[in-house]
Amino acid sequence: MISLSTLKHLRIPFSLFLMPVFFFALALTPNLNETRLLLVFLALHLFLYPSSNGYNSYFDKDEESIGGLKHPPKVTPDLYWVAQAFFVIALILGGLISLNFGLMLAVYGLVSMAYSHPSIRLKKYPWLSWIIAGFFQGYFTFAMAYAGLSDLDWGVFIKPHVAIPGFLTSLMLWGNYPLTQVYQHKEDSKRGDKTLSIKLGIQGTFVFSSLLFTLTGAGFIWYFMSRSQDYIIWTYLSAMAPILVFFLIWFVFIRKNEAYANYSWAMGMNSISAIALNAFFIYYFLENTQIMQVMNY
Repeated sequence: MISLSTLKHLRIPFSLFLMPVFFFALALTPNLNETRLLLVFLALHLFLYPSSNGYNSYFDKDEESIGGLKHPPKVTPDLYWVAQAFFVIALILGGLISLNFGLMLAVYGLVSMAYSHPSIRLKKYPWLSWIIAGFFQGYFTFAMAYAGLSDLDWGVFIKPHVAIPGFLTSLMLWGNYPLTQVYQHKEDSKRGDKTLSIKLGIQGTFVFSSLLFTLTGAGFIWYFMSRSQDYIIWTYLSAMAPILVFFLIWFVFIRKNEAYANYSWAMGMNSISAIALNAFFIYYFLENTQIMQVMNY
């Protein structure tokens, strides 16, 4: 019997925040197949990510707010086994596409376990955890989804047409990642985890993220121009506008009172980013695959 606490700690709805990477890969995939699309989506968003969430929650045993849970319930023993079961199901679904894709899912899962496991605990190394989290949730996941959607092998990781957009997704996540830590300084410090946000300080975190967001925006604009898709730039900037406005308003409040570095504002930032980015990349998928044009006839 799965406890209610375990279901909450899996944080399945939290997968929404990582969906833009999947939709970006989908938009650029040359060999679309409905079965593979469904399998990749389910493996990632219904099983792999929740498995990672649950596994990390089991070892963190947070008492204060975490991503997707303002008041996390006490962790129960079944969480560990349910997280492992979800991981195995993700691998099985991946294996239905190919052994290569299943192995990619395994690598992602093992790295995510190393993030919180006490014997490794990457989370306590500020710069290393930042690099690894951004790389695997961005570049690696983009290439992995691209490979799964098209049934390709590990060679996709070094192909320029995959590496460039993959790096852009990592830039995007490297900018946002420290912001997800600003309200957890007390909790992380209790466990001896010196996260990047703690190292930078609250206001330093916002300055750092603003620089990364600027680089990300410039990178995407260059990318669309390199593909002769200048018309997409305006749609991209329109999607980014509400994210930028929210971020700037939050930063203004933070400069006046750092108490605004709290769960509600952080989840507000995440929610607006997820809605805007998912909407944009779904649109880009429809436009780039010419489905939009077909729908207009």
